[in-house]
Amino acid sequence: MCGIFGSVNKNVPLEDVRKFLLHRGPDAQTSWHDELIQLHHFRLSILDLDGGIQPMSRGDLMIIFNGEIYNHLDIRKKFDLLCESYSDTETILAVYEKLGADCLTHFDGMFALAIYNKRKKTLFLARDRAGKKPLYIYRNQNQFLFSSELNALSSVLNLEPDISSIDQFFKGFFVGRATPYKNVVELLGGEYINIDLQNIEDFNPVKWWDINEQYDNKIEFGYEDLKSKTEDHINVAVQRRVESSDLEVGAFLSGGIDSGLVVAAAHKVNPKLKTFTVAMPGAYNEAPLAKLVANRFNTDHTEINIDFKDLNHDFEKIIDNYGEPFIDSSAIPSYYVSKAAKDYVTVVLNGDGADELFGGYRRYVPFAHLDLYKSKYKKIAGLVSKILPPSNEKKSKYNYIQRLLSSMSEEGPDLYYGMTIDIFHNHKEAYVNSGFNHSYISNLLNKYEHWSGLDKQMALDYYIILSGNLLKKMDIATMAHSLEGRSPFLSKELQELAPSISDNFKVKGKRTKVLLRDIAKDWLPNEIFNQPKRGFEIPLKKWINHDLNDFVQSFLNKKNCFVDQFIKKEFRLQLINNNKLVSEEKRAKMLYQLLVTEIWASKRGFN
Repeated sequence: MCGIFGSVNKNVPLEDVRKFLLHRGPDAQTSWHDELIQLHHFRLSILDLDGGIQPMSRGDLMIIFNGEIYNHLDIRKKFDLLCESYSDTETILAVYEKLGADCLTHFDGMFALAIYNKRKKTLFLARDRAGKKPLYIYRNQNQFLFSSELNALSSVLNLEPDISSIDQFFKGFFVGRATPYKNVVELLGGEYINIDLQNIEDFNPVKWWDINEQYDNKIEFGYEDLKSKTEDHINVAVQRRVESSDLEVGAFLSGGIDSGLVVAAAHKVNPKLKTFTVAMPGAYNEAPLAKLVANRFNTDHTEINIDFKDLNHDFEKIIDNYGEPFIDSSAIPSYYVSKAAKDYVTVVLNGDGADELFGGYRRYVPFAHLDLYKSKYKKIAGLVSKILPPSNEKKSKYNYIQRLLSSMSEEGPDLYYGMTIDIFHNHKEAYVNSGFNHSYISNLLNKYEHWSGLDKQMALDYYIILSGNLLKKMDIATMAHSLEGRSPFLSKELQELAPSISDNFKVKGKRTKVLLRDIAKDWLPNEIFNQPKRGFEIPLKKWINHDLNDFVQSFLNKKNCFVDQFIKKEFRLQLINNNKLVSEEKRAKMLYQLLVTEIWASKRGFN
């Protein structure tokens, strides 16, 4: 796991970006350049500590690479590749030399890579299937830059805010390629692009991996065969991610199914596995359940207690790491638990991706029974939702029903936002601009027209929630402390298998994640496999009203704010004074989104 940075037709010395990428690669910082391009690499040494130095060359090719290819030795055998080192970086060069872009389909791993052909003067950029490793691109006139993080780009460029993208962000998310900056985009997960450095205006990314194709090709499995195949894939994915490291690999362990399965499989590879559980004040305590799993497998277990006593001091640093307004407040505990885990290991396994691939969210239940995108009951649902008073309890059944009814009344992208983000979405009177640019989600839904409602919702979550939020959150939170996070459920084989299986094996009745729960029944203590889905239970109301109140007052309680371009000033002030008829939970989420955006803009001189 590393950091990469490149520039075409612009001189960017290594020292100019060192401050912003050093945390991604504290072990070595190296560069290469010719008359057209500069390539910088920041290395976190994990595999082939002596032989994996980058930038690395092979013939006409030069590579900088962020990530891990866990099956790279298998690829060497399969294609009879001759390499001098043990490094997966050299494997990438060798197989790319032989297959070109087609090599990507053989990789089980996480990656953002850049391969420069010194003879042809072409640049090949690519990201892994789900977009676990980030890659941002700046293009303007004859300049082309790319980086693992937005902050590195903004540090060397005079970037301007993209008002239309930020406006869309307040309607839902930064979706697709969008970032908060003009001329800066993300290369999407599962994409590559070839750039001719003599003609950088030609920008045509190619989709080398598309989960839609897996949903389109349902495979009929007998349930026991499917269960056995999934178990095999989990075991292989975990084994690769444990063994593909010259450093010790640990695992995050909650009281849930996903991390429990990962630990169960990892224990087979390393009986002395180190595991880590988080405990937070005022939240549901999963530590006792996690301890049951740790005891079952006799792991070297550590309970990390997070009290947020330094939140007031750390808050701006935590949110500024993202380089953009980032509204998931669980980024805060993710930062602290990563910081604590780094004291013990440099590589840690997690359960990311299991919910989006195997049907783990409670919101999937209604979609398993009715395609809400085609529902005939939208008018009735809308009328009922309008007469219901607001809910103050996020996890309550009442809140679930209220949100469901409200979302059912909407169409397409609005329905999706209502079932997921739901911050300002149901208070459209707050928006300065009423127009919505939902083309990215609309285009996806058009492709999914013939699918079941469950498949539609899960595929959208894969592209929007998983890639755009969850993976970004964990990448930044872990790499801020030079900690590498590995996600076995995002293995090549599991991403190919899961979308192709029947809806009934994902959600049945009210039971979510059916297949993984049945595997957990065999692998984990009885108390675990029927546990509901829980994420970090964030005390956001307390933070906004107390711990972060000074930030709210300083950045938001003033006459004019940057965010007034998107959310009406009167609405903002009513929220601060608690004069707006919204639930306390919703008010906290609204103020948090306004706050992180205002701080981001203020630090960059945009207001």
